[in-house]
This record gives sequence, C-alpha cells and structure tokens, in this order.
Amino acid sequence: MDLRKLKTLIDLVSESNISELEITEADGKVRIVKSEPHVAAPAYAAMPVATHGTAVPAPAAAAPAAAVPAPAPAETGHVVKSPMVGTFYRASSPGAKPLAEIGQTVKEGEPVCIIEAMKIMNEIEADHAGTVTRVLVENGQAVEFGQPLFIIE
Repeated sequence: MDLRKLKTLIDLVSESNISELEITEADGKVRIVKSEPHVAAPAYAAMPVATHGTAVPAPAAAAPAAAVPAPAPAETGHVVKSPMVGTFYRASSPGAKPLAEIGQTVKEGEPVCIIEAMKIMNEIEADHAGTVTRVLVENGQAVEFGQPLFIIE
C-alpha cells in the first residue's frame, strides 16, 4: 500500500469518531485502531462551606451497618468489557442465532457480540478463551465504554 494513502487513512481515523478501520486490497491488509486516551475523572467531594463566620455542622455519622446493602458477590472468571459506547446486539441480524450463548466455548478472537456505534456495526471479539457463563447485557440495550458484557471462565 502506498505510504501517502496509509498516512491519509491514519489521519482519517484520528480526526473522526471511528475507533477502528480495516482495509484489504490486493497488495495487503491494513488495520488501524485508535487508542483511547486515559483521562482520570476528577473526584469531587460535597463539603459544607462556612460563610461570614457561621459554624458548619460536621457530616452526619454513617448509617448503621444493617442499613447498608451487602456488596454484590465478586464475579469469577474473565470479564469481556465494551470497547465503545453504542447499542449491544447478541446476533448479526434480527432472528439470527446469537454469536455467544451461555455454556458455549469461545476462542480468543472469536466474535461474541456486535455493538452498533454511529450506524457502524462493530464485531466485538473475545479477548480470552473459555466458556461463557453469563451474559450481562440485554439485546438492544445501550452500553457504555468499559461496561461488562460477558463473563468467561
């Protein structure tokens, strides 16, 4: 592939909202994947503020332990997370067999679902080999970046 054409494709991916581009031509195959910048979210604490010498009450004591819900049990196995924001689909078309079902053995790199983002259907591949033990998202549900989709053991 021509170097100028490759640079144009890289610029196209970097300036657009697409995260991945794959092109196959007679003289080769090129796959460009945009890495997500890691931005730390600021942590804000709501603190009472005193104005003009008035006293600010201390925060209330924590509720008794019985009122606090128990944390969810930790998931065992590998969690496949969404690499993007979009709409989750279990199958490649309506009415088709799901790409990954509970109890199915998947190989690393095998498609497990599709996420539609900006009218582009993106196949999401298993990043770990094993057996699908849980599907954590409903078909047609909106998903966020980093949201757990499957548990593979």
